[in-house]
Amino acid sequence: MEAVLRLAVGADGAAIARLARGAVEQQFPAYYDAVQTASAAQHITTLDTALIEDGTYYVHDAGGEIVACGGWSRRNKLFNASTAGADGRLLDPATEPARIRAMFVRADWTRRGLGRAILNACTDAARAEGFTRLALMATLPGVPLYKAYGFSEVEPAQLPMPDGTLLAGVAMERPIEEKA
Repeated sequence: MEAVLRLAVGADGAAIARLARGAVEQQFPAYYDAVQTASAAQHITTLDTALIEDGTYYVHDAGGEIVACGGWSRRNKLFNASTAGADGRLLDPATEPARIRAMFVRADWTRRGLGRAILNACTDAARAEGFTRLALMATLPGVPLYKAYGFSEVEPAQLPMPDGTLLAGVAMERPIEEKA
């Protein structure tokens, strides 16, 4: 069965939440302890509906099941559990990077190019709106994908969850090349 990439719609919300929680519960224990994994499953898997409303969130649908999701944002929020400095203002494409947000792939669908396809769609859409850079806050399971896609590590980070739990993460950026 092939997964088809499409923009997410509001009706996808529950399926996206289940996918995100399952991905964290299955993939995070290789990088984080049980307390960190449980906190991440609760706090970073909450769907930011603004991504869907803005038309910047994608899903891979395989036979009616969502098996991967992720998107980008033109708003000033770096990751789901972040609140420091986050607001609803639109980013300035000339001076600020678009944000890659909420990337999750179901464990049995990893290593099939779904994350890369989502990143390609995000890059093309952000480029079309005048952005020249992408930024993201990676959790450790995502770092290999982002490096393979051309992101560079800016700095390591400790991601504070609302319950006080800290997750190791990495701030990353990459330029958006001109389309040939």
